[in-house]
Amino acid sequence: MIDIKYIKEKPEEVIQRLSLKGKEAAEEIRRIVALDEKRRAIIVENEALKAEQNRTNKLIPQYKKEGKDVAPIFAQMKEIGSKTKANDDLLKTIEGEISTLMLSLPNLPDRDLKGGGKENNEPLRYFGEKRVFDFEPKNHVDLCTDLGLIDYKRAAKISGSGYWIYSGMGARLEWAILNYFIDFHTKNGYQFMLLPHMLGYECGFTAGQFPKFQDEVYWLEKQDEEERRHFMLPTAETALVSLHRDEILNESDLPKKYFAYTPCFRREAGSYRADERGMVRGHQFNKVEMVQYTLPEKSDEAFEELVQNAENLVKGLGFHFRTVKLAAEDCSASMARTYDIEINIPSMNGYKEVSSVSNARDYQARRGMIRVKRADGRIEYVHTLNGSGLATSRIFPALVEQNQNADGSVNVPDVLKKYLGVDVIRKP
Repeated sequence: MIDIKYIKEKPEEVIQRLSLKGKEAAEEIRRIVALDEKRRAIIVENEALKAEQNRTNKLIPQYKKEGKDVAPIFAQMKEIGSKTKANDDLLKTIEGEISTLMLSLPNLPDRDLKGGGKENNEPLRYFGEKRVFDFEPKNHVDLCTDLGLIDYKRAAKISGSGYWIYSGMGARLEWAILNYFIDFHTKNGYQFMLLPHMLGYECGFTAGQFPKFQDEVYWLEKQDEEERRHFMLPTAETALVSLHRDEILNESDLPKKYFAYTPCFRREAGSYRADERGMVRGHQFNKVEMVQYTLPEKSDEAFEELVQNAENLVKGLGFHFRTVKLAAEDCSASMARTYDIEINIPSMNGYKEVSSVSNARDYQARRGMIRVKRADGRIEYVHTLNGSGLATSRIFPALVEQNQNADGSVNVPDVLKKYLGVDVIRKP
C-alpha cells in the first residue's frame, strides 16, 4: 500500500503520479483524506468522552459519602458510554472504507518513468547481434517437433491447449537450463529455496496481486468453510515476498537474497496472439525467481544488481537481446519501476520478455507488515524487489531458433554442455 501519511501530505502529487499508470484516482485520494480527517476527529472526541467518563466516575464515591443521589451520574455515564460506542462503530466503518480505498490503489511509479503503456517503453541497451541465416530457418515449434524435444499433441491430449511436454533430450535441455540458472545464483550468494506450490490468500495479498487480480490464478476448491483457500503459485515472487511477513528484521540481517525454482501456473494462455504459439505463452511454465529484501537507501543498488544478474544469464547463453525500461502503465500494479530483458526469437520478428526486474519499494512490505529495526531503535518498512532469473518457456524457443543449423540440428551453448554432455542436438 501507499503510505497514507504521504497521501495526506501530497495528495495532488499522488493523483498526478498514479495518472501515469492510467489510474484516475482523484476521487479516491480526496475521499481517503476526508475520511482520515473524520477518523481523527472521532478519535479526539472519544478521548474527550473517556476523560469525561473518568471524571464523572470519580464523583460517585463523593456523592455516596455526602448522601447525594447518584442516579444522575449513572445516567450521564450511560449517555457517555452510548456516544463512545456509536463513535467506535462509526470508526470501524470509516477505517474499513479507508482500507478498501487504499487497497485499490496501485503503487506509485518512480518519478523518472514515462506515462502511458508499451508505446512509451524505452530500450536502454542491446547485446549481441541478430543471427543472419544463409538458409531458410525453421520456427521453434517445427524444430522442437522434428528433434523430438517437445510433444505438443500428447500434452493437448492429457491437459488441453496451452500446455506442452518436454521429452527425452528436450527434458534434459530444460533441466540443463534450470541447473545453469541455479548454479549462477548460488555462486552469487543467493539462498536457494524450494517452495510450496500451493499458497494461502495472504501471500497474494502481500504481493499486491489480491484482491484485484485474484481471478487470474488457479484456486483450489474448498473442502469446508473453515479451510483457508489456497491457490496455485503464479510466480515464486508471490511466496518469497511473504517469507518474512509480520516480522521485524534486524538491520544487520539485510539484505536478504533468495532465489527459487518453481513451475508457475497462470490463466493467461487463452488470450495469446497467433504468433505466440508453441511454448511462448502457456498455463504452466518453469521459472527461477530472484527476490531481495533491502534497506530503503540500498533499494536502487539492489535493483541494478538484479538487472545485471538477469542480463548476465542471457549473455552466458550467447543470445541477442535488449534491456527495456517500462513506462509507468506497463509496470504491474505493485511495482514502482520495471526493466524487462527481451530476447530475440527470429520466427517472431521481434522480442519477447524473459525477465522482468522490478522494485516494489515499500508497497508490498506495508501490506505484509515486513519491517526492519535500525541500530538506533527506529522501525521502518523494508523494500522488496524481484526479478526473473530466468523463465525458460521463451529461453527454450530462442535457444533452438538462434542456434539452429541448416540440417535441422541445434548447437548447444557452451554453458550448457557440461549438463547435457553433447555439443549438438540432432534428430533421434
